[in-house]
Amino acid sequence: MKNKCILICLIGLFLVTNLGWSQTKPWTLRECVEFAMKNNISIQQSELDLQASQLTKKDAIGNYLPNLNANTSHSWNIGLNQNITTGLLENQTTQYTSAGLNSNVTIYNGLQNYNRLRRSNLSILSSQYQLAKMKDDIGLNVANSYLQILFNKENLKVQQEQLANDEKQLKRAEELVKVGAVPRGDLLDAQATVAADQQRVIAAENTLFLSKLSMTQLLQLEDFKNFDTADTSFEAVLSLPLSETPETILAKAKQERVELKIARTNLAGAESDLKIAKGALQPSIVGFYGFGTRASYADRIIGVDANGSFILTGPKSLIDQFSDNKGHNFGFQLSIPILNGFNASNAVSRSKIALERSKIAQKQAELDLERNVFTAITDAKGALNAYESARSALRARRSAFEYAQEKFNVGMMNSFELSQAQTLYSNAQSELIRTKYDYIFKVKVVEFYFGIPIVDKL
Repeated sequence: MKNKCILICLIGLFLVTNLGWSQTKPWTLRECVEFAMKNNISIQQSELDLQASQLTKKDAIGNYLPNLNANTSHSWNIGLNQNITTGLLENQTTQYTSAGLNSNVTIYNGLQNYNRLRRSNLSILSSQYQLAKMKDDIGLNVANSYLQILFNKENLKVQQEQLANDEKQLKRAEELVKVGAVPRGDLLDAQATVAADQQRVIAAENTLFLSKLSMTQLLQLEDFKNFDTADTSFEAVLSLPLSETPETILAKAKQERVELKIARTNLAGAESDLKIAKGALQPSIVGFYGFGTRASYADRIIGVDANGSFILTGPKSLIDQFSDNKGHNFGFQLSIPILNGFNASNAVSRSKIALERSKIAQKQAELDLERNVFTAITDAKGALNAYESARSALRARRSAFEYAQEKFNVGMMNSFELSQAQTLYSNAQSELIRTKYDYIFKVKVVEFYFGIPIVDKL
């Protein structure tokens, strides 16, 4: 009995745990944005670009350091070779061992090392700006997708409410037809209206599903079926930046936005590239130092006997030979470029062209930012006017629908005319929801250019 109780408890715990895991917690906008910042592929690629730029800086720092390399070799010479002991040519096999150290350091190369280090710092800065821009773009895309889901949810509720009301009208029409109070045509109109409502509900459900699917793809989520957003209510309020003049918003954007910072950094990088290319036309001075030693396995002459023959003995130990045969060499090397297939001069010409392109790109970035800011302001104000118009239209449609209901209740309007009034009222509700979220997003774009973070207002 005790074992059965334990088993039941374990099964219950297992079910509760799995039910807890199976429940999907709705995502807030902040959670979606933060998750995208950590998991989006484009952002991850930008982070890798930043790491690559940091490695380039290490290369530039390494150019200031001297090179140091060790080398060693062991060789066999087989056949007719000169005996280094006797100086005679003999068929023999000899062995040699050598070792050494070599080092060189650049003393002057037209300030190329200095300019490469400066260029690498600019590359890091540019990569940081690119990463920031990528995060801003992804954040805006996430906010847009999130608001689209909220709009589709509210629109689905509107369509479902209309379907529920038309189904009530259908039941009433069926009862009135049975007692002969209304013609059969009213019942057919009510059935057609309900069928159309069902189609709109299905379309709204599909649109909502596709918007959720788009969001999960943006967030790189695999479990798109269980994804859902929190039922957060956003109000369409007047934003502070819209009360500013367009010139003020543009001036703020020029200070805050990274597009211009990227263009300026790229221009400075192009100037450094030109200096690097010109440095290759100047002489370079390199200091060098070398240390070497060797050892031989051949016999040594230690004397001459009475017959005039050499007296030979075995080679010294490797340590003694390495000590006896060691040597140093050091000095300076001056290289003056004279003619190298126009490589250096062509590199300068290409750098000048790249510099001009960077200047044009900076001007274009300034024009693009100005156009985008003024477009965003115009779109936000237009969206606000559309939202206000939709509110007025909804009030009018609500009054018209209520009046149509009163006429229908006293028999002054048929069910088809009532259904038309309700459809217009439902369309006005959907239009108000659409203009509301359209305004919220477009004003968020203006705030974005004004330097307000994405999730601060949503």
